[in-house]
Amino acid sequence: MSDEVAAYIAGFLDGDGSIMAQLVRRKDYKLGYQIRVSIVFYQKQSHNEILFWLKEQLKFGYIRNRNDGMTEYTIVGLSEVEQTLQLLHDKLRLKKSLAQDVLQLIKVHPKKMTPEKLLKLAKLVDKTAEFNYSKKRTNTSEVVIEFLKSKNLFPVETSIRQPADWDS
Repeated sequence: MSDEVAAYIAGFLDGDGSIMAQLVRRKDYKLGYQIRVSIVFYQKQSHNEILFWLKEQLKFGYIRNRNDGMTEYTIVGLSEVEQTLQLLHDKLRLKKSLAQDVLQLIKVHPKKMTPEKLLKLAKLVDKTAEFNYSKKRTNTSEVVIEFLKSKNLFPVETSIRQPADWDS
């Protein structure tokens, strides 16, 4: 991909996109929560051809029409989001620090999750959520703490350490 195309896509993400890290409640997970990272581009359905071009350029994700007349192009998953953010990071302006935080979260995401690691990641998710303005966000690190307590998986040590201290 040319620098010009990457810069255009980064500008589109800065203006009409979101970079998100979320805590998703999963009843089939022992620790009750999954960390989900995603990138979403938005456009009115009447102008959604640009989203198909974006998908052609980035090679990941899916496109869906919403009921409110908008279309979303969504990229989900640690590897896919990491590759996309690495490609666009240097060209982002408004969302550059958010992209750095999500890349950090991906970097420290362990292969084997423990209560301690989940809580540390949940706190990183909380930090990224400060950048986004979700009115409906209910899953926070505090909710994760309460869940872990209810399953007798708490107390866990709650300070956030650097990635070098983590065992994957």
